[in-house]
Amino acid sequence: MEPIAFADESVGLDGIIDDDSIEQLKSFCRGEMSAVETYRQAIAAAGDGWVAEHLRLNLASHEARVKLLRRRIEELGGDPPESSGPWGAFAKAVERTAVAMGHRTALSALAEGEGHGLKDYRDDLEELDSESHILVRDVILPQQVWTLRWVTNLKRNIP
Repeated sequence: MEPIAFADESVGLDGIIDDDSIEQLKSFCRGEMSAVETYRQAIAAAGDGWVAEHLRLNLASHEARVKLLRRRIEELGGDPPESSGPWGAFAKAVERTAVAMGHRTALSALAEGEGHGLKDYRDDLEELDSESHILVRDVILPQQVWTLRWVTNLKRNIP
């Protein structure tokens, strides 16, 4: 069923006006876009070794989440963000500095970003309409937990 759009407001599948959901989903999407940019930077710095290969798994997860969030925003009648915004620029600067300091520092910065993302999802889950809530709770949030664990474990294996 197609959502019905009314001027600047969108009505979700549950019949509730979802402007707040759209804005929250956009925020989540910008965070995921920032993660994609940051992982690409870390992978480029890591070269072709095993660290880069492991980072590509997290990158793929974040890319998939961007697609899911963009699709949900569009379903609700919103326009997905074009960029990660100011937070993305800040995250890239932090990662660039961390990369210059070595793999372990770069992985620490990635883990911190993953933790921040997890906190955002948990803190703002209740701001979503029911369909978006289910998507984030059942699909996106478990993937965020997985990418945080993965990068944390990877960091532990770097001398």
